[in-house]
Amino acid sequence: MYRSHTCNQLQKTDIEKTVTLSGWVHRRRDHGGLIFIDLRDRYGLTQIVSDPEHNQTVHEQMNHLRSEYVIKITGKVRNRPNGMTNSQLSTGEIEILVDTLEILNEAITPPFEIDNEKNVNEEIRLQYRYLDIRRERMKNNLLRRHRFIKIVRDLCDEQNFVEIETPILIKGTPEGSREYIVPSRLYPGKFFVLPQSPQQLKQLLMVAGMDRYFQIARCFRDEDQRGDRQPEFTQLDMEMSFVDENDVMDTNEKIMLEVFKKMATNKTILKIPFPKLTWQEAMGRYGSDKPDLRFSMEIKDITAGVKEENFEIFQNVIKAGGVIKALKIKNGAKFSRKEIDTFIELAKTYGAKGLSYLIMTQEGPKSSLLKFLTDQGKSIIELTEAQTGDIIFIAADQFEVACTALGQIRLACGDYFKLRDPNILSFCWVTHFPLLEFSKEEQRYVAAHHPFTSPQEEDLPLLETAPGKVKAKAYDLALNGSEIAGGSIRIHKPELQRQIFKILGISPEDAERRFGHLLKAFQYGAPPHGGIAWGLDRIIMLLQDEPNIREVIAFPKDQKAKDLMTGAPTELPDEQIKEMNIKIA
Repeated sequence: MYRSHTCNQLQKTDIEKTVTLSGWVHRRRDHGGLIFIDLRDRYGLTQIVSDPEHNQTVHEQMNHLRSEYVIKITGKVRNRPNGMTNSQLSTGEIEILVDTLEILNEAITPPFEIDNEKNVNEEIRLQYRYLDIRRERMKNNLLRRHRFIKIVRDLCDEQNFVEIETPILIKGTPEGSREYIVPSRLYPGKFFVLPQSPQQLKQLLMVAGMDRYFQIARCFRDEDQRGDRQPEFTQLDMEMSFVDENDVMDTNEKIMLEVFKKMATNKTILKIPFPKLTWQEAMGRYGSDKPDLRFSMEIKDITAGVKEENFEIFQNVIKAGGVIKALKIKNGAKFSRKEIDTFIELAKTYGAKGLSYLIMTQEGPKSSLLKFLTDQGKSIIELTEAQTGDIIFIAADQFEVACTALGQIRLACGDYFKLRDPNILSFCWVTHFPLLEFSKEEQRYVAAHHPFTSPQEEDLPLLETAPGKVKAKAYDLALNGSEIAGGSIRIHKPELQRQIFKILGISPEDAERRFGHLLKAFQYGAPPHGGIAWGLDRIIMLLQDEPNIREVIAFPKDQKAKDLMTGAPTELPDEQIKEMNIKIA
């Protein structure tokens, strides 16, 4: 027997018991006559002690132990001496006087300290991830991840969802992101791909009559990396039959609330039920399709108030179908010129050609813009409700560009004034997204979400005349400025699906080649259906207040999509490449 207890179990009620523990040497302290060791396992710490007067052999063994040695000990539980208890440990009132000790494995000196949470270079941490997981931060993140997924599974089961696994090797049907390709040995020149998501498979499960499906699904996308992306990631995937948008949102809101009530007891949920904004409202008021509603600071549309002004830039933008948007920052007059320039450069990185601004001083408004305005900016001030001490940033551009630029300044100012409280959870639904986007590079419409998303019924006539104005039956769930879930009601009629493929520039022949299995299934009586996918890595990252999703994944890739621990991707032997019927250029 390697252990009778784990390293967080023993209490004062176990005094005088003889026990066996196994674990790693966490810390070693030599107090002259006595040697103390904190023994660690996944569950916690227990202090063990050797006394040369009790057992000289064990004392000599303890003297040779070093950090991260794996040992097994047997001894008697006793009270810690007066004044030596540790209230920070569940085992802090007891210790074990060691009778026997066995070294199960020695350890070389680790590349970083395991027994503290000092910052360590991330490359080193990823290279030695098996050691990093021994540390408290990573261990707790993975345990919390397990707990989160366990709760989600139970709640889905309570809502009559059935967990069904779908294939990892599937047919390539490009849906937006670049796919990982797997060559087939048995069929030379043919390939599988790794799924971007189980999208078509879960729709086929609805055709199959499964009614409510879910899966903790592995997904793969060959994309450029950033803090909230990985080449392989995990999502909670759902699909439901005989539902509309509100059915899907209500069910998911109920599950999400229960999970966070159990997992985020130290945080406050701002509004229940979750607010709902259309995409137009979210962009227009907050400059984002995933708005952070922990603070107000809304963007105002001042187009009507300045349309009569003889300012060439405003007039040209309005004539081109653009808008004039303004963002008032309370107490922003104190910004230095350098800080203002930083905000302007931030706006430019999101497509704005530039920004105007108006500072509300004790002497009145000050701005180079005033010389172009007939009313000294009175209409702008009234529309934004600006007061002395405020600053107003103004963007003149197409709707999305102007809103996005000011939205980024809004977030930066939220950070500047510490308005984004990490202990507040602000959820909101965003609905009625555009169904299609026009790609200037490809000179055609592309799906804003994916090609299986259903249009709003009232917009169906626009598919032929103005496809860019069609709204989708799509919905995203945002949390504190991050998108954490997204889904839609799907097309379930083959005629409408073919019409959407045509608008996307997919010929009937190409549609049959790529999506024939789905179109065929729809001919056998597909129910109305819709679903959603949660970004589990991203949600757990937010729950744990971590800066990126690598901190909540056991073995992630780095920001260049490399596995620093194993060295992947690596070259393969020539004979294996030949066997797969592929050539390296």
